[in-house]
Amino acid sequence: MVSSLLVLSPLPTPQILSISSSLHSSLPSIPFKPHNFLRIRRRKNRPISSPFRVAAPPTTTPFSATEEEEEEQNPDSKSSDIEDTQNDEQDSSSKFSWRDHWYPVSLVEDLDPSLPTPFQLLNRDIVIWFDKSGSQWVALDDKCPHRLAPLSEGRLDENGDLQCSYHGWSFNGCGSCTRIPQAASQGPEAKAFQSPRACATRFPTMVSQGLLFVWPDENGWERAQATKPPMLPEDFDKPEFATVTIQRDLFYGYDTLMENVSDPSHIDFAHHKVTGRRDRAKPLPFKMEASGPWGFAGANNDKPKITATFVAPCYSMNKIEIDTKLPIVGDQKWVIWICSFNVPMAPGKTRSIVCSARNFFQFTVPGPAWWQVFPRWQEHWTSNKVYDGDMIVLQGQEKVFLSKSKENGTDVNKEYTKLTFTPTQADRFVLAFRNWLRRHGNSQPEWFGSTDDQPLPSTVLSKRQMMDRFEQHTLKCSSCKNAYYTFEKLQKLLIGAVVICCATAGIPADVNLRIILGSLAILSAGSAYVLHEFQKNFIFIDYVHAEIE
Repeated sequence: MVSSLLVLSPLPTPQILSISSSLHSSLPSIPFKPHNFLRIRRRKNRPISSPFRVAAPPTTTPFSATEEEEEEQNPDSKSSDIEDTQNDEQDSSSKFSWRDHWYPVSLVEDLDPSLPTPFQLLNRDIVIWFDKSGSQWVALDDKCPHRLAPLSEGRLDENGDLQCSYHGWSFNGCGSCTRIPQAASQGPEAKAFQSPRACATRFPTMVSQGLLFVWPDENGWERAQATKPPMLPEDFDKPEFATVTIQRDLFYGYDTLMENVSDPSHIDFAHHKVTGRRDRAKPLPFKMEASGPWGFAGANNDKPKITATFVAPCYSMNKIEIDTKLPIVGDQKWVIWICSFNVPMAPGKTRSIVCSARNFFQFTVPGPAWWQVFPRWQEHWTSNKVYDGDMIVLQGQEKVFLSKSKENGTDVNKEYTKLTFTPTQADRFVLAFRNWLRRHGNSQPEWFGSTDDQPLPSTVLSKRQMMDRFEQHTLKCSSCKNAYYTFEKLQKLLIGAVVICCATAGIPADVNLRIILGSLAILSAGSAYVLHEFQKNFIFIDYVHAEIE
């Protein structure tokens, strides 16, 4: 969808604006007529299946999309009545289980195989580490069975096992305890490490398409082995497509992020002069094509062709096809894929993992080829600016929804069309997601543990904390983390050069040599300042919409 295209595009800003311009200029200007928008097209019931190579929820009976399509086209009609018992009976035949799915928890290139990495999935703390003996990534429950200390605070011992930092218990890739330092070498204590109670809980894992997937149910090994993870489109493997990836932890809820990536109309305003322009906003006539427990799909009938698919519970695929004509080469079809995984970590906290690909301007995309000169960390500066453009807006929106929810126990998804006013087709996918979450997702992820007493981050964090790139992205990105510390080292060297040049500038009798030393001091100081300013892109850049003309 347009939203995801412009949310995290790998293009530099001028090229983004150029494509955005051509994209919008090719959309016809359609006058808005409420009676046309609210017209419902009757279709014969037909079974709906996922149109992509993805892991979709199993269904016991064919699912009809008719009622859901009607509701998404006309959210205020009687078909959207939450009390409709016919809809409830239909939904009960195909229950959705949040825990029976593969979830991507990280880009593999951003994981450090020498250290354990903590992560939250569905409000459950896990630790990710690389088992050298088994040559595999392992996910364990992040608590030692001994005294429940977090294993993510541990280390990899001399044998490559995960060692708890509290008392030194070690665990192998199967979760079995391999060493208890305090146990006697003889007697009952010598066999304590063999007890099932000494084992750490292990979860199914899988590496696919550069992503590490985790199955959140430790008892779901058979289901996990029988289920494929969500798949990126085949274009990602074609040599003519250049790809780029990014991940960032966001301090607002899964539903808030999913609503945001389902919304194409905010781009020209929330990301003005980054990936959109306010003066180019136009009607976006999207239509739903299919929906069901597996998710939904929709597209437009204009040029460029924009196709959007949501595959439950957290995968959003967007394809943009642009017909263009270039000098010498002639007619071209530009294709852009933006695939985002919006992983529910905990209430009010979500990881965004975005994989994008395109078959044009490949030289501007980070990559291994000698002609791909732009580093990955530089592309992430633009991507993080896009995240920042949404951050405070979504924080404010989430606060209002939470307030309404607490006033009288209102389910936001059930009352969404009463709390908001969504009269245009641009909100079609937003309504489709809220409808899916209400009908099939029980209105929220199936969290582990208790969540009632936890204040959500968006209600307590400041703007500076909400937009903290360093904690949310830099420390979790191998490219940006290395670049940040490289910048830091270079600054120290340059400051040292300034001190040395200034201290020795008065020693030589030759005036020309003094001038050279003074010039080197000024140049070093200027370079250190430039690096300091660049380094802010890894930490925090304030974003004020009103200051962007």
